[in-house]
Amino acid sequence: MSESTPQRPLMGIFWMLVTGVCFVAVTALVKHTGDRIPAQQAAFIRYALGLVFLVPMIRSLMAVRLSGRLWGLFLLRGTSHAFGVMLWFFAMTRIPIAEVTAMNYLAPVYVTIGAALFLGERLAARRILAVGAALLGALIILRPGFREVDEGHIAMLIAGVVFGGSYLLAKVLSGEANAGLVVAMLSVVVTIVLAPFAWAVWVTPTWVELGLLFCVAIFATAGHYTMTLAFSMAPVTVTQPVTFLQLVWAALLGLAFFGEPIDGFVVLGGLVILGAVSFITWREAVLRRRIVTPPAPATKV
Repeated sequence: MSESTPQRPLMGIFWMLVTGVCFVAVTALVKHTGDRIPAQQAAFIRYALGLVFLVPMIRSLMAVRLSGRLWGLFLLRGTSHAFGVMLWFFAMTRIPIAEVTAMNYLAPVYVTIGAALFLGERLAARRILAVGAALLGALIILRPGFREVDEGHIAMLIAGVVFGGSYLLAKVLSGEANAGLVVAMLSVVVTIVLAPFAWAVWVTPTWVELGLLFCVAIFATAGHYTMTLAFSMAPVTVTQPVTFLQLVWAALLGLAFFGEPIDGFVVLGGLVILGAVSFITWREAVLRRRIVTPPAPATKV
């Protein structure tokens, strides 16, 4: 958001609240769909159905001429993101909604580390401490040695890294291509990459399952749109803390509809992680640097 853009913090907070509702709806719908359809197939159907939102852009997309370098970056980002999506869908069938939501907050932390390693961002002592606090939050959630760490937890840890890498590549691409093209190419490449994985395990979906996954695509698209509205009206440092409410809603939803008890350690760990991410974002804003650390919802599927 440029300094000349009028700030409307209350509207920014409102749209971030709507964003949270959209992404919690995505999580709940995927959870409700269940594991009859394999994770890679469910991910493919979600993205394939989501291509309908690109129809108005077809003519402009066909007219775009990309360099070999841009094609390579788009393919690399789409491929990595596709694996992240498969891992996320798998995790949803294995662990509670609240744990998926809390662990998803780690992706911006991985972005901060990656920006230091690959984009030359300076990682000052305070940011290192914030990253350490976020990783401590992950340990609070997982509590290895005190309970069994499920395959779903491992999948979410890896997914966070992959989504972080996807976001960093998006940062590079945003300097060389317009935002609409970056989003459209991600959807197209992810769908293509997921196709053979889905075909290998294909189970004929019911109309209900197709409808649920189409709703996932609708809510995911709406969430990214309302998130953009929120950032156009208020700084990330204002909207970032609001994302913690997603964890509250996810925990309540899991309790009410899926019989998942609220785990205080998960809530505490999620709060620690999001607090660390908010601090890193705030420091970037105070130092008037280009914000590299993304808002928590920016790495959603």
